[in-house]
Amino acid sequence: MAACALRRGLLSTVSKYNSKQTHRLLSVADAGAGFEAYKLRLQCRTCGLSGDVQQRRFMSSRPEGKILETVGVFETVKQHGKYETGQLFLHSVFGYRGIVLFPWHARLYDRDITPPMSDSKPEPPGAHGSKEVKGKTHTYYQVLIDTRDCPHISQRSQTEAVTFLANHDDSRALYAIPGLDYVSHEDILPYNSAEQVPIHHELFERFLMYNPAKSPPFTARDTLKAWQEKNHPWLELSDVHRETTENIRVTVIPFYMGMREAQNSHVYWWRYCIRLENLGNEVVQLRERHWRIFSLSGTLETVRGRGVVGREPVLSKEQPAFQYSSHVSLQAPSGHMWGTFRIERTDGSHFDVRIPPFSLESNKDDKAPPAGYTF
Repeated sequence: MAACALRRGLLSTVSKYNSKQTHRLLSVADAGAGFEAYKLRLQCRTCGLSGDVQQRRFMSSRPEGKILETVGVFETVKQHGKYETGQLFLHSVFGYRGIVLFPWHARLYDRDITPPMSDSKPEPPGAHGSKEVKGKTHTYYQVLIDTRDCPHISQRSQTEAVTFLANHDDSRALYAIPGLDYVSHEDILPYNSAEQVPIHHELFERFLMYNPAKSPPFTARDTLKAWQEKNHPWLELSDVHRETTENIRVTVIPFYMGMREAQNSHVYWWRYCIRLENLGNEVVQLRERHWRIFSLSGTLETVRGRGVVGREPVLSKEQPAFQYSSHVSLQAPSGHMWGTFRIERTDGSHFDVRIPPFSLESNKDDKAPPAGYTF
């Protein structure tokens, strides 16, 4: 059985090094080494949650049949600076094992912070009036997810946040890289391991090599450096947008994917990654989405529907987050998107959570399709 995701409550406890809270689930290593890092192993019947979601209006996402599996020794969380290529980690929200490939610097626009009037940006046409603060630089990481954990990350609709326009005449053809993710600095719980191949992923040994003289003991191969350089325009983060409504925080990361010609016109493509987080104690469920998509060509499109990517995720204290990716195309080089998610409480009442407006901007110089992604 593959290792299932470790829940946020356990991980946040570990990250604070609170031994009183962790003796039930963790054993303490010697004082010099810190805490041992563990993964939960779950019985297979507890891993598949989709059937229960359909049958019950609300459900408890607390896993049963927990078995601990040692994966390494926790290291001190970096409050300053960044993690290096080859750093092993557990994801503090989704619990999977991963390894850092390289960092990105993005502009984070956090609408939960009240901005000075001079720093606010103009709203897109029809936006809901929430002010956007001046962006601050924030570190994200390109990482590989351990394939043993992928089947059990139930809080995500997929285990990749990277898709490319495939090199094909069909403008709708997409190419996805499984197990390649973007992780915010605060979601990293670093650990070390004595294993020379601690992460199972087909790209691990193509991108990284073991070097016991280094810390961390995994260094980038030339293939990783070349891949990063060639695909830089398609991998790089630009803006990250975040806003909280009634303890539900929505984070959006848009990516430009390129332009294709279709029926004598240009079609511009973007992907966007969205994470919903329940910061409170109340169990809620996402029921509907309502999007407004504005194009520079002057069109304003409204999209309504049940759930997201075919799911209506439950957000609880045990599973507080859900993440998914989707795609949008415009017949103009830029535009905006914003909207709301309809959230249902356990008593049947509803409220709307704002999706922060974000820009859809094309690169000024359209580059060739991504290279080096077929191995």
